[in-house]
Amino acid sequence: MTGFPANMVIQSRFLLVRVAFFTLLTSGAFAPFAIAAPWPEGIDGSILIEHAVQNPPPDDGRRPDLSVEQTLDGVGSGQLLTLPEQLLTLPEQAEWKPSPELDHTVDPWAEAFAESSRRGGIVPPKPYPLSVNPQVKFFLDRFTGNQREVVNLWVGRAGRYLGMIRSVLRSRDLPEELAYTAMIESGFNPLAVSRAGAKGMWQFMAGTARSYGLRVDHWIDERLDPEKSTVAAASYLRDLYNLFGSWNLAQAAYNAGEVKVSRAMRATGSSDFWTLARTNHLRTETKEFVPQIHAATLIGLDPMRYGFEFTEPNPADVEHVTVPPATDLRRLATTSGVTIETLRALNPVLVRAVTPPGASWNLRVPAGSRPAVVAAVTPKRHSRSEPVPVASRSSRVATPPSHDFHVVRPQDTVSSIAKKYGVSVGDVLRWNRLQDQARIHPGDRLRIADARPSVERDGQGGFR
Repeated sequence: MTGFPANMVIQSRFLLVRVAFFTLLTSGAFAPFAIAAPWPEGIDGSILIEHAVQNPPPDDGRRPDLSVEQTLDGVGSGQLLTLPEQLLTLPEQAEWKPSPELDHTVDPWAEAFAESSRRGGIVPPKPYPLSVNPQVKFFLDRFTGNQREVVNLWVGRAGRYLGMIRSVLRSRDLPEELAYTAMIESGFNPLAVSRAGAKGMWQFMAGTARSYGLRVDHWIDERLDPEKSTVAAASYLRDLYNLFGSWNLAQAAYNAGEVKVSRAMRATGSSDFWTLARTNHLRTETKEFVPQIHAATLIGLDPMRYGFEFTEPNPADVEHVTVPPATDLRRLATTSGVTIETLRALNPVLVRAVTPPGASWNLRVPAGSRPAVVAAVTPKRHSRSEPVPVASRSSRVATPPSHDFHVVRPQDTVSSIAKKYGVSVGDVLRWNRLQDQARIHPGDRLRIADARPSVERDGQGGFR
């Protein structure tokens, strides 16, 4: 039986998505929404709230963007990088030929975009026409003038990630200049967190991140993984380009959302970003987002001209160790001699500083520390002649369990597991870093014994 060629089927399906998308826009029945996610703790236990450029006005519910309030990186006076109104009405001037862009909104079309990306691109991407107009020059002057100190911090981080980002973009036939989008999104900070919960170097909201293949749950947040989040961002950018056919509009949509850009195009009858930027149909944040990326790209393409230097530090030597499910990094730090700060810095996706239950985990450790870490996670075997401690009858613990983990079965609850092993519900929650209302799932491995050296507490025997 014959059928249409695969590429025709792919293109026809994506075309249907686009037709449906613009039909809903025309009807006005659709509006984007944002999904907030829990904020991870910093390595030192503090909340990470570092922004790069642009503080979003608190008007709609989409993902708020990064801010140029120069609380940024702890530098500056808290003053916004705001484009003078007259520059928003000036005509576009000279053009170059490189490129940047990007920013995420969570809306119901993200899944459709992600699906089209998995099937392959539709519109062959073109080089990005880098503009040098008054809007871009305004931010270029700021970045090389009174904002130079904070831009120096961004440039200092850039060398660690630019090679990887460019490689990902090249592998997808995307302009390498898009790498400088991350400079405006996060200052190349892979742990950046916005006030609304957008996270990582590319500032994904949780819903969009999941649509593009990133794991985001109570244990793992791959938005904080520089390479995986870059792969997701590249796919999202390609999908926005497929929708609008313009890198400038793709940038604007990354910041404002596809719906707002499409409505602005429909209202003005124009598909040129710089024309849209001279109207009131885009927010000031979005009007400034694109020229900021152009300015960052100009610096990145010729840093010496602007007094900057992108240096690529030697990558940290790391090794990998397969550790058991639910390995607590704090406890591992105590027994292995590797500091908790180092373990968290090398494994930022472990948002609870505990590996996920249910499966072993490939942990990154400093080079040379592998033997100590392997020894720390290897179960200790007791001699048969060694007596097993037994708690008194007055204690709530009848007999310490003979093993440290319980594999959750379909009908198990935290209460039933605690009762089975003679421990308190509070201990089970504490040992597994669970909240009072946390759900457990079949196959999860829960720690049901405190594996630290024996410390007796009232009513409960210690384990040796």
